Amino acid sequence: MRTACRLAREVLDTAASHIRPGITTDEIDEVVHNATIERNAYPSTLNYRNFPKSVCTSVNEVICHGIPDQRKLQEGDIINIDVTLYYDGFHGDLNATYPVGRIDEESTNLIRTAHECLRNAIHLCKPGALFRDLGKVIEPHARQEGCATVRQYCGHGINDLFHCAPNVPHYSKNRAIGTMKPGMTFTIEPMINFGHNWDVAHWPDDWTAVTVDGKRSAQFEETLLITETGYEVLTAAKGTDRFKY
Repeated sequence: MRTACRLAREVLDTAASHIRPGITTDEIDEVVHNATIERNAYPSTLNYRNFPKSVCTSVNEVICHGIPDQRKLQEGDIINIDVTLYYDGFHGDLNATYPVGRIDEESTNLIRTAHECLRNAIHLCKPGALFRDLGKVIEPHARQEGCATVRQYCGHGINDLFHCAPNVPHYSKNRAIGTMKPGMTFTIEPMINFGHNWDVAHWPDDWTAVTVDGKRSAQFEETLLITETGYEVLTAAKGTDRFKY
Protein backbone atom coordinates (compact mmCIF):
# COMPACT_ATOMS: atom_id res chain seq x y z
CA MET A 1 0.00 0.00 0.00
CA ARG A 2 2.80 2.44 0.81
CA THR A 3 4.43 1.84 -2.55
CA ALA A 4 1.18 2.07 -4.52
CA CYS A 5 0.23 5.28 -2.74
CA ARG A 6 3.66 6.84 -3.24
CA LEU A 7 3.50 6.09 -6.95
CA ALA A 8 -0.03 7.49 -7.17
CA ARG A 9 1.20 10.72 -5.57
CA GLU A 10 4.01 10.93 -8.12
CA VAL A 11 1.51 10.53 -10.96
CA LEU A 12 -0.84 13.19 -9.56
CA ASP A 13 2.02 15.63 -9.10
CA THR A 14 3.16 14.97 -12.65
CA ALA A 15 -0.34 15.63 -13.99
CA ALA A 16 -0.68 18.79 -11.91
CA SER A 17 2.54 20.19 -13.38
CA HIS A 18 0.85 20.25 -16.80
CA ILE A 19 -2.16 22.35 -15.75
CA ARG A 20 -2.34 25.56 -17.77
CA PRO A 21 -4.86 27.46 -19.87
CA GLY A 22 -5.25 25.78 -23.25
CA ILE A 23 -4.48 22.19 -22.26
CA THR A 24 -7.31 19.69 -22.69
CA THR A 25 -8.37 17.18 -20.07
CA ASP A 26 -7.71 14.47 -22.68
CA GLU A 27 -4.08 15.60 -22.70
CA ILE A 28 -3.99 15.37 -18.90
CA ASP A 29 -5.43 11.87 -19.19
CA GLU A 30 -2.58 10.93 -21.54
CA VAL A 31 -0.03 12.29 -19.06
CA VAL A 32 -1.58 10.24 -16.24
CA HIS A 33 -1.81 7.09 -18.34
CA ASN A 34 1.80 7.27 -19.50
CA ALA A 35 3.16 8.17 -16.05
CA THR A 36 1.28 5.21 -14.58
CA ILE A 37 2.54 2.72 -17.15
CA GLU A 38 6.09 4.05 -16.74
CA ARG A 39 5.88 2.97 -13.09
CA ASN A 40 4.87 -0.57 -14.09
CA ALA A 41 1.39 0.11 -12.73
CA TYR A 42 -2.16 0.25 -14.13
CA PRO A 43 -4.70 3.13 -13.91
CA SER A 44 -7.44 1.69 -11.72
CA THR A 45 -10.20 3.77 -13.32
CA LEU A 46 -9.57 2.54 -16.87
CA ASN A 47 -12.52 0.27 -17.77
CA TYR A 48 -13.69 0.26 -14.14
CA ARG A 49 -17.44 -0.22 -14.57
CA ASN A 50 -16.96 1.01 -18.15
CA PHE A 51 -15.25 4.27 -17.18
CA PRO A 52 -13.38 5.03 -20.43
CA LYS A 53 -10.32 6.95 -19.22
CA SER A 54 -7.28 6.64 -16.95
CA VAL A 55 -8.14 9.56 -14.64
CA CYS A 56 -11.12 11.62 -13.49
CA THR A 57 -10.93 15.33 -14.35
CA SER A 58 -13.66 17.45 -12.76
CA VAL A 59 -13.81 21.09 -13.86
CA ASN A 60 -15.70 23.91 -12.11
CA GLU A 61 -19.26 22.70 -11.37
CA VAL A 62 -18.31 19.03 -11.83
CA ILE A 63 -18.22 17.46 -8.37
CA CYS A 64 -16.52 14.19 -9.30
CA HIS A 65 -16.05 11.52 -11.97
CA GLY A 66 -15.58 13.95 -14.85
CA ILE A 67 -14.50 12.17 -18.04
CA PRO A 68 -11.54 13.71 -19.88
CA ASP A 69 -12.39 15.19 -23.27
CA GLN A 70 -11.33 17.83 -25.80
CA ARG A 71 -12.46 20.84 -23.75
CA LYS A 72 -9.57 23.23 -23.23
CA LEU A 73 -8.98 24.55 -19.73
CA GLN A 74 -9.49 28.30 -19.48
CA GLU A 75 -7.92 30.95 -17.28
CA GLY A 76 -9.96 31.10 -14.07
CA ASP A 77 -11.18 27.48 -14.12
CA ILE A 78 -10.59 25.09 -11.26
CA ILE A 79 -9.91 21.40 -11.88
CA ASN A 80 -9.87 18.34 -9.68
CA ILE A 81 -7.59 15.52 -10.80
CA ASP A 82 -8.37 12.14 -9.22
CA VAL A 83 -5.71 9.46 -9.65
CA THR A 84 -6.00 5.82 -8.63
CA LEU A 85 -3.15 3.47 -9.41
CA TYR A 86 -2.89 -0.32 -9.16
CA TYR A 87 0.56 -1.67 -8.38
CA ASP A 88 1.62 -5.16 -7.33
CA GLY A 89 -1.88 -6.08 -6.15
CA PHE A 90 -2.81 -2.86 -4.32
CA HIS A 91 -4.51 0.45 -5.10
CA GLY A 92 -3.40 3.97 -4.14
CA ASP A 93 -6.05 6.70 -4.44
CA LEU A 94 -5.85 10.49 -4.07
CA ASN A 95 -7.03 13.71 -5.64
CA ALA A 96 -6.61 17.47 -5.38
CA THR A 97 -8.19 20.61 -6.81
CA TYR A 98 -6.03 23.15 -8.62
CA PRO A 99 -6.43 26.64 -10.06
CA VAL A 100 -5.99 27.20 -13.79
CA GLY A 101 -4.00 30.40 -13.97
CA ARG A 102 -5.46 33.19 -11.84
CA ILE A 103 -8.79 32.42 -10.18
CA ASP A 104 -11.29 34.59 -8.32
CA GLU A 105 -11.38 34.93 -4.55
CA GLU A 106 -14.53 32.82 -4.25
CA SER A 107 -12.81 29.87 -5.94
CA THR A 108 -9.67 30.36 -3.86
CA ASN A 109 -11.71 30.20 -0.66
CA LEU A 110 -13.60 27.13 -1.90
CA ILE A 111 -10.36 25.24 -2.57
CA ARG A 112 -8.94 26.27 0.80
CA THR A 113 -12.10 25.19 2.60
CA ALA A 114 -12.15 21.78 0.91
CA HIS A 115 -8.57 21.12 1.98
CA GLU A 116 -9.24 22.29 5.53
CA CYS A 117 -12.23 19.93 5.74
CA LEU A 118 -10.03 16.99 4.79
CA ARG A 119 -7.27 18.02 7.19
CA ASN A 120 -9.70 18.42 10.10
CA ALA A 121 -11.08 14.92 9.51
CA ILE A 122 -7.62 13.34 9.25
CA HIS A 123 -6.69 14.77 12.63
CA LEU A 124 -9.48 12.70 14.24
CA CYS A 125 -8.14 9.41 12.94
CA LYS A 126 -6.71 6.93 15.44
CA PRO A 127 -7.53 3.47 16.82
CA GLY A 128 -10.98 3.52 18.41
CA ALA A 129 -12.27 6.54 16.46
CA LEU A 130 -15.67 6.13 14.82
CA PHE A 131 -16.01 6.61 11.07
CA ARG A 132 -19.34 8.37 11.59
CA ASP A 133 -17.63 11.11 13.61
CA LEU A 134 -15.54 12.45 10.73
CA GLY A 135 -18.55 14.27 9.31
CA LYS A 136 -18.89 16.19 12.59
CA VAL A 137 -15.77 18.22 11.78
CA ILE A 138 -16.24 18.40 8.01
CA GLU A 139 -19.78 19.71 7.51
CA PRO A 140 -19.77 22.42 10.22
CA HIS A 141 -16.53 23.87 8.87
CA ALA A 142 -17.90 23.86 5.32
CA ARG A 143 -21.07 25.63 6.45
CA GLN A 144 -19.06 28.20 8.37
CA GLU A 145 -17.30 29.06 5.10
CA GLY A 146 -20.53 29.33 3.10
CA CYS A 147 -20.29 25.89 1.54
CA ALA A 148 -22.19 22.60 1.50
CA THR A 149 -20.95 19.01 1.86
CA VAL A 150 -21.98 16.48 -0.79
CA ARG A 151 -23.78 13.50 0.75
CA GLN A 152 -24.20 11.13 -2.19
CA TYR A 153 -20.52 10.14 -2.32
CA CYS A 154 -18.21 9.07 0.47
CA GLY A 155 -14.72 7.85 1.25
CA HIS A 156 -14.09 4.12 1.21
CA GLY A 157 -11.91 1.27 2.23
CA ILE A 158 -9.11 0.50 -0.20
CA ASN A 159 -6.43 -2.20 -0.38
CA ASP A 160 -6.33 -5.04 -2.90
CA LEU A 161 -9.86 -3.84 -3.76
CA PHE A 162 -10.49 -0.40 -5.29
CA HIS A 163 -13.62 0.20 -3.19
CA CYS A 164 -14.69 -1.77 -0.11
CA ALA A 165 -15.86 -1.32 3.47
CA PRO A 166 -15.85 0.90 5.41
CA ASN A 167 -17.96 3.70 3.98
CA VAL A 168 -16.71 7.11 5.13
CA PRO A 169 -19.43 9.80 4.89
CA HIS A 170 -18.47 13.46 5.11
CA TYR A 171 -21.61 14.98 6.68
CA SER A 172 -22.94 15.32 10.21
CA LYS A 173 -25.39 12.87 11.81
CA ASN A 174 -24.55 10.06 9.39
CA ARG A 175 -24.98 6.44 10.44
CA ALA A 176 -21.73 4.97 9.20
CA ILE A 177 -20.78 1.68 10.82
CA GLY A 178 -17.32 0.91 12.08
CA THR A 179 -14.44 1.75 14.39
CA MET A 180 -10.90 2.47 13.23
CA LYS A 181 -8.38 -0.25 13.98
CA PRO A 182 -4.62 -0.55 13.34
CA GLY A 183 -3.93 -1.84 9.84
CA MET A 184 -7.05 -0.37 8.22
CA THR A 185 -6.56 1.59 5.00
CA PHE A 186 -9.25 3.92 3.64
CA THR A 187 -9.80 7.25 1.93
CA ILE A 188 -11.31 10.50 3.15
CA GLU A 189 -12.42 12.72 0.26
CA PRO A 190 -14.93 15.47 1.11
CA MET A 191 -16.60 17.15 -1.87
CA ILE A 192 -17.44 20.74 -1.01
CA ASN A 193 -19.89 22.85 -3.04
CA PHE A 194 -19.93 26.62 -2.96
CA GLY A 195 -23.25 27.80 -1.52
CA HIS A 196 -25.79 25.83 0.47
CA ASN A 197 -26.87 23.15 -1.99
CA TRP A 198 -25.26 19.74 -1.54
CA ASP A 199 -27.46 17.93 -4.06
CA VAL A 200 -26.05 16.25 -7.16
CA ALA A 201 -27.17 15.91 -10.78
CA HIS A 202 -25.73 13.39 -13.25
CA TRP A 203 -24.98 13.77 -16.93
CA PRO A 204 -26.20 11.15 -19.45
CA ASP A 205 -22.71 9.58 -19.55
CA ASP A 206 -23.67 7.86 -16.23
CA TRP A 207 -20.53 9.15 -14.52
CA THR A 208 -20.22 12.94 -14.41
CA ALA A 209 -21.71 14.36 -11.18
CA VAL A 210 -22.39 18.11 -11.12
CA THR A 211 -23.87 20.70 -8.79
CA VAL A 212 -27.57 21.31 -9.46
CA ASP A 213 -27.16 25.10 -9.36
CA GLY A 214 -24.04 25.31 -11.51
CA LYS A 215 -21.86 26.59 -8.68
CA ARG A 216 -18.32 25.30 -8.29
CA SER A 217 -17.20 22.30 -6.28
CA ALA A 218 -13.77 21.37 -4.88
CA GLN A 219 -12.37 18.18 -3.37
CA PHE A 220 -9.24 16.73 -1.81
CA GLU A 221 -8.56 13.06 -1.07
CA GLU A 222 -5.87 11.07 0.70
CA THR A 223 -5.43 7.37 1.47
CA LEU A 224 -4.77 6.72 5.17
CA LEU A 225 -3.40 3.88 7.27
CA ILE A 226 -4.45 3.57 10.91
CA THR A 227 -1.35 2.86 13.01
CA GLU A 228 -1.07 1.63 16.60
CA THR A 229 -0.99 5.23 17.86
CA GLY A 230 -2.69 7.33 15.19
CA TYR A 231 -2.56 7.58 11.41
CA GLU A 232 -0.21 7.71 8.44
CA VAL A 233 -1.24 9.57 5.27
CA LEU A 234 0.08 7.15 2.66
CA THR A 235 -0.51 9.56 -0.24
CA ALA A 236 0.92 12.67 1.48
CA ALA A 237 2.73 15.15 -0.73
CA LYS A 238 6.51 15.14 -0.68
CA GLY A 239 7.74 17.24 2.22
CA THR A 240 4.49 16.80 4.19
CA ASP A 241 4.64 15.11 7.59
CA ARG A 242 2.43 12.12 6.84
CA PHE A 243 2.06 11.38 10.59
CA LYS A 244 0.77 14.89 11.40
CA TYR A 245 -0.46 16.21 8.05
